[in-house]
Amino acid sequence: MFLSIVNSRIKLVFLIVVLLFLLIIVRVFYIQVIEYRKLSVLAENLWSRNLPVQADRGLILDRNGKVIAGNQTTSSLVLIPIQIENKEEVSKAISEILGVSYEEMYKHVSKKTSIERVHPEGRDLSYEVAEKINNLGYDGVYLLKESKRDYKYDNTLSHVIGYVGIDNQGLSGLELMYNDYLTGEDGSIKYFSDGKGHKLEMAEVYNSPKSGLNVNLTIDLDLQLVLENELDSAISKYTAQGAIGIVMDPNSGEVLAMSSRPNFNPSHYQDYSTETINRNLAIWSSYEPGSTFKILTLTAAVNEGVVNVFEEKYYDTGGIKVGGSTLHCWKAGGHGSETFVQVVENSCNLGVNTRTYIS
Repeated sequence: MFLSIVNSRIKLVFLIVVLLFLLIIVRVFYIQVIEYRKLSVLAENLWSRNLPVQADRGLILDRNGKVIAGNQTTSSLVLIPIQIENKEEVSKAISEILGVSYEEMYKHVSKKTSIERVHPEGRDLSYEVAEKINNLGYDGVYLLKESKRDYKYDNTLSHVIGYVGIDNQGLSGLELMYNDYLTGEDGSIKYFSDGKGHKLEMAEVYNSPKSGLNVNLTIDLDLQLVLENELDSAISKYTAQGAIGIVMDPNSGEVLAMSSRPNFNPSHYQDYSTETINRNLAIWSSYEPGSTFKILTLTAAVNEGVVNVFEEKYYDTGGIKVGGSTLHCWKAGGHGSETFVQVVENSCNLGVNTRTYIS
């Protein structure tokens, strides 16, 4: 009887052990086969760190494909403080290259953060400076590619194109209006580290950035450069406070050139007043049409048969009464007797704004 009970218990324990063993095998199979991809991604995310690689901004081109706003490739300094062992040595070496104080650089090197971008001293580094830092060979010191906007023609078309900020985001003009299209997708350099942030001996993974879309304008760069030159000449000749010029295709309404003075250099927009950089006078300001409207008035008169521009004459006395007010011609004493063709040629204020004329 006793042996029978013992054998039964042994069989029960054996059965329980077998079941547990089977459960373990099933669980391991589930983890290693079915859940492998999911758990592998989660584990990689715990180990991996991404260093951003900035995408090129889309180009701004004229109607003939000439580049008005392009890009320059520069480098920026990024630190992984946990990976830097001799912080004093690294701070001293980099501060001497960048021309900043040791104390300022030590703050960056010893900062309690996973990734520290040295800003602004470490942005837009020249090739020579970047090469000096790279030759130091310190762990935790990285030089990343950055794309900087390049306005090839300086002040040309500045109000229309606008400008970008230090992070290459559009802040005004077409740069702002089409920012979502011009902005690309940043890439990254993925490296792997342990829980304390120390780099693991695993191959880095490079994800390429994707450039933004290009924007083609109706602007003709050759006409634009001519317009810019003419406005500069007018400002210089007449010591004017401002000037505006627009060139359009009368058949389609396309704007072929547009500019105003004062203008600015988009690469150094910080050096100008807010009014100068944010006001495109060609579309922002309102002006009386002035003498340019005289041709419309006279055309309407001819179209309605009110006047014959070659045979009928108008006598300009220099002033007329209209509604109790006196309107004056720009020329003191008026132009005297003139045909209506001469009224236009002389830009006579009164001749095209009154129906009083003599044969």
